[in-house]
Formats: sequence, structure tokens, C-alpha cells
Amino acid sequence: MDALSSFVVLMVANLWPWLIYGLITGYLLGSIPFGLLLARAAGLGDIRNIGSGNIGATNVLRTGNKGLAAATLLLDGLKATVAVLLVNHWYGQVPAHMAAVGAFFGHVFPIWLRFKGGKGVATYVGGLFGLTLAGGLAFCAIWLATAALMRISSLAAIVASLVIPLLLFVWGKPVTAAVFAVLTALLLWMHRANIGRLRAGTEPRIGAKSTQPVADAAQ
Repeated sequence: MDALSSFVVLMVANLWPWLIYGLITGYLLGSIPFGLLLARAAGLGDIRNIGSGNIGATNVLRTGNKGLAAATLLLDGLKATVAVLLVNHWYGQVPAHMAAVGAFFGHVFPIWLRFKGGKGVATYVGGLFGLTLAGGLAFCAIWLATAALMRISSLAAIVASLVIPLLLFVWGKPVTAAVFAVLTALLLWMHRANIGRLRAGTEPRIGAKSTQPVADAAQ
């Protein structure tokens, strides 16, 4: 075994406990169902019995409480940012990437809710902000530009998530690009119903009223 191979093996051997700690920390913070908790605290009952049954901000908005929806959006993003920053402080930058992954999976598949969570856009962005401010700002800019042009929230999230890994790679962040390419794939899978409606031309536009519940576009 040459010196480089020995070094790589040593790095993996030394890092794997921290990678696991980062993943677990991210998952536990990411699995906090803020939409469910805030809706209950506001006396709105179980958000899973409203609209699409999703715990994200889009479904919280269907209660008519815009402030509560905004709080859910913010907290769903911050839980990932906090996870990444804490793990980065405790264990380093590489484990912090696993915290972003863990937070996303925690939001989408929370153990406390039988693995039925939100769609993960806010948590995706929160993890991105924790790892790279420029990446987080780029996602928001792309989302806003697409939403302003097309007036479809889910399409804006899909376009932004597809562009971000490419931007990260161009910016010389291959590890972060690879991590978010994986998260983008899962985010697209979570939005498969939205993609089907986009192809059929039936996906609701921003501000439009729908007579039937649909899967969350933004969370």
C-alpha cells in the first residue's frame, strides 16, 4: 500500500465516528416537526389532518395563518443550519456535511411521526446556508427569479435544487456539490407528484386558490 492510500485509509478510519455523530445530530434536530408543534400550540389541531397532511410550511399556510407558516418555514431551515454549525464546531467541516444530510432526512423521515415528514426544501436550504453562505443566497436568488417568472413554487424549488450542485462544483466545492446532488435527487423524489402535475399543466400557481388538497410545493 503506497503512502497516499495509507493516508486515505487512516483519514477514513479516524473520521467515521465523527461522521456518524454528525449524521445523528443532524437527524435529531432535523426531525423536530415545527409545523406540527406550532399548529398545535396555536390551537389549530393536528396539521396532518389539514390539506395535504404535510407538516411543512406550505400546508401550515392552508390554515390561513401566514405568520405561523412563516415561522414554520424559518424554523425548518434554522434547524438544519444550527445542526451544521454545531457539528462543524464540535467535529469539523466534513462531519458538518453529514449533519446537513441528517437534518434533511430527519425532516423528511422523522422517527417521531412514523417517518412521514415534509418535503425538505426549507431544510435543504438551511443546511446549504450552514455550509456555504454563497450557496444559500444563490438558491434563494434562483428560487425567487423562477417563482417571479413562472409563478409556481414547486418548479422554483426544483430548478434551484438542480442548479445548486453545479454551481458548487464550479466554485471549487466538490464535496459539498456531491452531498447536495444526493439531496437534490431525494428532493426531486419527494416532489414526484408535483412533477407529474407540472408535466400535466395542473400544478397550482402561486396565489391561486385550489379546490382540492395538493402535495406541498415548497416544503
